[in-house]
Amino acid sequence: MSSKPKTPVSSNTPSQVRTKFIAVVVLSIISLVVVAPGYVNTGLDRLNAKTNLGLPHVPNKKFSLGLDLQGGAHLIYQANTAQIAPLDRTSSVEGVRDVIERRVRGGLGVAEPLVQTTRVGESYRIIVELPGVTDVNQAIKMIGETPVLEFKEQNNEPPRDLTASEKKELDTFNAGQEKKAKEAATALRQGQKFEDIVAKYSEDDKTKAKGGDLGFVSVETFPELYTWAKTHQVGQVSPAPVKSFDGLNIVKNIATRDGAKHVSAAHLLLCFQGADRCDKPQYSKEQAAAKIAEIKKEMTVQNFTDLVKKYSTEPGAGTRGGDLGSFKKGDMVPEFETAVWDAPVGTIIGPVETKFGFHLIYKKSEESQKEYQLARVFLKLKQKTDIVPPQEPWKSTGLSGKQLKRAEVTDDTRTGQVQVSLQFDDEGTKLFSEITTRNTGKPVAIYLDNQPISIPRVNEPITSGSAVISGGFGYADARLLAQRLNSGALPVPVELLSQQKVDATLGADSLAKSFKAGIAGLLLVMLFMALYYRLPGLLSVISLGVYAVLNLALFKTLGVTLTLSGIAGFILSIGMAVDANVLVFERLKEELRLGKSLRTAMEESFLRAWPSIRDGHVTTLISCVVLVWFGTGFVQGFAVVLGTGVLVSLFTAITVTRTIMRLVFAWFKEPNRLFLGYKKHSI
Repeated sequence: MSSKPKTPVSSNTPSQVRTKFIAVVVLSIISLVVVAPGYVNTGLDRLNAKTNLGLPHVPNKKFSLGLDLQGGAHLIYQANTAQIAPLDRTSSVEGVRDVIERRVRGGLGVAEPLVQTTRVGESYRIIVELPGVTDVNQAIKMIGETPVLEFKEQNNEPPRDLTASEKKELDTFNAGQEKKAKEAATALRQGQKFEDIVAKYSEDDKTKAKGGDLGFVSVETFPELYTWAKTHQVGQVSPAPVKSFDGLNIVKNIATRDGAKHVSAAHLLLCFQGADRCDKPQYSKEQAAAKIAEIKKEMTVQNFTDLVKKYSTEPGAGTRGGDLGSFKKGDMVPEFETAVWDAPVGTIIGPVETKFGFHLIYKKSEESQKEYQLARVFLKLKQKTDIVPPQEPWKSTGLSGKQLKRAEVTDDTRTGQVQVSLQFDDEGTKLFSEITTRNTGKPVAIYLDNQPISIPRVNEPITSGSAVISGGFGYADARLLAQRLNSGALPVPVELLSQQKVDATLGADSLAKSFKAGIAGLLLVMLFMALYYRLPGLLSVISLGVYAVLNLALFKTLGVTLTLSGIAGFILSIGMAVDANVLVFERLKEELRLGKSLRTAMEESFLRAWPSIRDGHVTTLISCVVLVWFGTGFVQGFAVVLGTGVLVSLFTAITVTRTIMRLVFAWFKEPNRLFLGYKKHSI
């Protein structure tokens, strides 16, 4: 007696298949928005211009590029641990590593530095990679300084109150000034000449000889006087003193005029060999001309700032976005000024050649403001800060890293909580006892490199020279604090062994070539799948497109740092994604040759191909885990990107491809050999 094998049938109803397909479409659209927000923002700008909806822009987060793609500095330091006990060397070097990372993040503004330690024999080395850093000497200077650890207490003494005599002196002085101002105003009302009053009372030495004439002023130079002049006619004098930030003013409006036109603009600069202030030219003049023309083709008002940050050779352009602020005639070189002055607002002008290079200029706005010619009688007022200067919130106690023997992570024997224990030398014990005695119940700040790393509260006087810092933090936080304390307590000078600057143009060229190689590989794979597997292959092309977009969106969202090796991992993962589809489609042909219905053959093909797909992907993931665990640098980047691609390929090959096939195959009542690319078995 034999039983007929069961035929696998999908439990998905047509409505469920449609729901899954819609979910795939929505996920793909979201991924596209993440990968290419510039196009979305351009569309939103057009929609806002027509409807005034005021829709916000999509955040334009950039891909994180590694040193080999972005350019920057590669430095190798050796830590001098000769004066440190062998058991303390590893932790102290880790502490210095942490200090260096904080320095390059804060002082150099490097968002994704790579700072890692390695041991070569008995030597400890610190490897520093700084993507985007151009001033290597500044980085070397900042990194090479020995960390400075300080203990500080609250400076609770407010800016010292004035003594009775000081307050009397301040009040008397200001009252006398106000009395003089009133006398001057009264004399003016009685008909005395303004110039005579200036000569008698004014304390502005720069204008006193000119009858108090300030010339034509703007709102930026004298805001309080400008505000007064806006509401008073030419020839009028302020009936009462006008108070400014520094004193009292009796103001006269002499004349008014239309101010000079001011233009607000931003620019993208490409300097070239031989141009002024082009210290590190990347282009010849011909190359710069070709490059600026290429940039102009893709430039719009919406992506102007992004392109400036990407291409401009002007120092600081990445921070300011090429913004030049507001300027008037004569502030710019003639070629630049001529090009932008009469151009329409909101347009992009150029390329324009000046002695500094080639410019693309975005004219933001232009305006003319009234200017007022004013004269004044000025009487200075004293402020409290003229007598008592402001004080810092924390003041030094004299206790520093020199008196700290060591810091280590321990457990509270009563509660089991993680804490950091401190051990001071004899001098530090005495100082710490005095500090904790006078600050019981108050915080004491621990500063490293002039930045607070911990501000614990003193519960009781500590006279033993041993203390603990507790606060409910986890082991990782406690270990980090101990490393920072040790980095400032233990003298670990670092010596630069080698430095290498990676040219950003090399990275851009490598990125462009890698991108072209990836696109070419993807297109060739898609073409092969469509030609060889016909309709299923065409559907897998759609799935591969979803795979590529979803992968890139994950790279950007998760902040994966892309390197050349990482891009190689991404391209390799495309092959893994195709392998899964090949297994499914070959199995589909076999099932159709056995005479099974299209729906049954499709479900059977996924069911029977799954073990091979699963095993192939799992073995690759195991390899990725090993590479991440034991590898360093570029090897880890390769493994992370490949592992991410393998996981995404599992989703697209099994879920996306199957959903699309279920939706499309429902249109066919019988298998079509022409569309499915299979032949029946012949006997």
